[in-house]
Amino acid sequence: MPSYNYKCLGCKKFFIAFQSMNDKYLTCCKFCDSNKIERLISAGSGLIFKGSGFYLTDYTNKNKKKSKARDNKKKSNKEA
Repeated sequence: MPSYNYKCLGCKKFFIAFQSMNDKYLTCCKFCDSNKIERLISAGSGLIFKGSGFYLTDYTNKNKKKSKARDNKKKSNKEA
């Protein structure tokens, strides 16, 4: 169930509500019972799958592979 951030325009407090995606917006502040609240846009969080059944190579840093390849080329050029 996602969490939604709200801000009360009456008491200026922020709060989080766990709601279903089908639920309507809250209309009342849980601190001061004001009807002037707004739902804030927040950044979502990414999913990270950990545990058995997921490939470790799916989450490797691609930049490390490129830098290792460059280092190997530089070493081979110096040896030749």
